[in-house]
Amino acid sequence: MENFPVIDLSPYLNWESNGKENKEINSLCMEVSRILKETGALLIKDPRCSIQDNDRFLDMMEKYFQQPSEFKLLQERPLLHYQVGVTPEGVEVPRSLVDVEMQQKLKDMPLEFQPSSPMGPDPKWRYMWRIGPRPSNTQFKELNAEPVIPEGFPEWKDTMDSWGLKMISAIEVVAEMAAIGFGLPKDAFTSLMKQGPHLLAPTGSDLHRYGQEGTVFAGYHYDLNFLTIHGRSRFPGLNIWLRNGEKVEVKVPVGCLLIQTGKQIEWLTAGECIAGMHEVVVTKRTLEAIRLASEQSRSLWRVSSTLFAHVASDAVLKPLGHFANSSLSGMYPPMCAGEFVEKELAVINLKGNKGDSSL
Repeated sequence: MENFPVIDLSPYLNWESNGKENKEINSLCMEVSRILKETGALLIKDPRCSIQDNDRFLDMMEKYFQQPSEFKLLQERPLLHYQVGVTPEGVEVPRSLVDVEMQQKLKDMPLEFQPSSPMGPDPKWRYMWRIGPRPSNTQFKELNAEPVIPEGFPEWKDTMDSWGLKMISAIEVVAEMAAIGFGLPKDAFTSLMKQGPHLLAPTGSDLHRYGQEGTVFAGYHYDLNFLTIHGRSRFPGLNIWLRNGEKVEVKVPVGCLLIQTGKQIEWLTAGECIAGMHEVVVTKRTLEAIRLASEQSRSLWRVSSTLFAHVASDAVLKPLGHFANSSLSGMYPPMCAGEFVEKELAVINLKGNKGDSSL
């Protein structure tokens, strides 16, 4: 990703304070929408999200994932579709294993761009933590459940909320900038995100146990939410696919954040933005990071600093503004965001109905 520009949000944040029309800001917003459309991935710098914030979060999550499995399983909530608490390794199924149409597309890819082939469910743990207020009345209660706090982590809530809210703030700025760049009202996206079931959802991958080159921790898939944001991980391994089909190894610069397009923004823009495909695999760069961490007696758990920003469960997903006139808009029929999420969760085995996308 050496050729990817880094979008500094500072000019927009400063402009917001006076609100005057600004050609430089409009140009920056056009750049954000262009990059999201063409690549599905955006590198940003937000002065409100510091390296220290990310490190504090990673330190705590490494400590949590290092706990025995029997301890972590106390935070498991399968009846809530694993949308709060911990998801154990071996539960989530990569979309590429169950989506026949996707499997055909993978076969048609040039060999050098094809993803790694997972052998089964992902061998990663994940923790789901709600960020921000939830609606008092919703028809999707299981998608808006109360959070789960593990015992023995007094700093848990403060650390999770602090980092999560900062990353949500960054997402909201990018969402506003993208809306302006796409010729929509500034709040076209953010108004739909209010009280959304946003999830701070770090993954934990045991590199001591699974640190062999080629191990697939997260098989080729897209994210079902609106936008996904990642802080920098201490171990490489994330590959993304650009809209042109090119496979790119992610290298997030120090102090930066990575944003990826999810399925909900694809819906709202009638395919102007496509949900970005990605995977997490043990690579040669991962092995080098494992070697260094071992020498320095650091944790060998690969923690992703990931947050899923969602459209509110009861809000309607449909192409917005001029996107409703797109020739592709018929592919994106109106439906409640919560209904859409439940269908997607069923496919990847987080709703107890693996492979049945009609639920």
